[in-house]
Amino acid sequence: MPEIARRGLLIGAGIAGGAGLARAAAPPDTPRPLWTAEYWARKGEVSLYLYRKRLAAPAPGEANPPVLFLVHGSSISARPSFDLTVPGAGEYSLMDVFARDGFDVWTMDFEGYGRSSVTEGNSDIASGVADLRAGTDVVARETGLRKAHFMGESSGAIRAAAFAMAEPERVDRLVLEAFTYTGKGSPTLGKRAEQIDYYRTHNRRPRGIDMIRGIFTRDRPGTSDPRVADALAAAELPFGDTVPTGTYLDMTAHLPLVDPKRVLSPVLIVRGQYDGIATDADLLDFFAQLPSPDRQYAIIAGAAHSVTLSLNRAGLWHTMRAFLTMPKPVSV
Repeated sequence: MPEIARRGLLIGAGIAGGAGLARAAAPPDTPRPLWTAEYWARKGEVSLYLYRKRLAAPAPGEANPPVLFLVHGSSISARPSFDLTVPGAGEYSLMDVFARDGFDVWTMDFEGYGRSSVTEGNSDIASGVADLRAGTDVVARETGLRKAHFMGESSGAIRAAAFAMAEPERVDRLVLEAFTYTGKGSPTLGKRAEQIDYYRTHNRRPRGIDMIRGIFTRDRPGTSDPRVADALAAAELPFGDTVPTGTYLDMTAHLPLVDPKRVLSPVLIVRGQYDGIATDADLLDFFAQLPSPDRQYAIIAGAAHSVTLSLNRAGLWHTMRAFLTMPKPVSV
């Protein structure tokens, strides 16, 4: 622990940088005068849907603001994950929060999810890395920037870290929320492994409102507003009642999928206090092996697996904002 502490371990939602920028949830029905655009990337015969938000439309000759690319998880597609509206409940759109902070915010549906092509594949982590290559080619074309910040949630964090390992020149700062490394000691993955034979023999699994509600109650009931699960289901279920099994199979049979020694970018690991997807011991093992001294570890108090949609999501906004806007260290 002394070595970890010496090299930048920060536990708690109150990371110091940008402390004055923390904000409470926005009032209900706050207007969102943000510029948006939709794009399509191609991965062979697969069409991948991308969505973008920023303060205003790009102007000729202007320098593009920093890009933040949000990477969704195993059960919910991109826009419901990161651009959700919950009427009367305050701000839940991570895209809106960071677009208002001046970022050019992008997200993408992986193969088999949302508006992207539904194929016979199982959309595993390796497939997700290929999707991110195709998606970031579109980002580079539209913004002129080959390097972006990435934030991944749950299996999206594994995808983002695997992409950072494979394409280090494309990743600036990396936020891993609800990440898991080896899966050792994870109650969630232990329970999920009971279905491993199903994941091996089926490329899609059922996904309905009860499963979506379970995301918010399986670790610690009361860490989210009950209206969130219903709003999320209303936004997501029009895309169908099944999702790919690839990330579930990878997380129960193939971990670890990321070698921390090959993740060269600055990294922020964020976990909810009650998240059952990984233990602190597992995550701190990963954290200790990261080569960059520019790294942080944060626990969001009172949150469980889905920190982005929790009652304490403002702690995530603050922690991410401080990390993404941190001045570059002076080499000594």
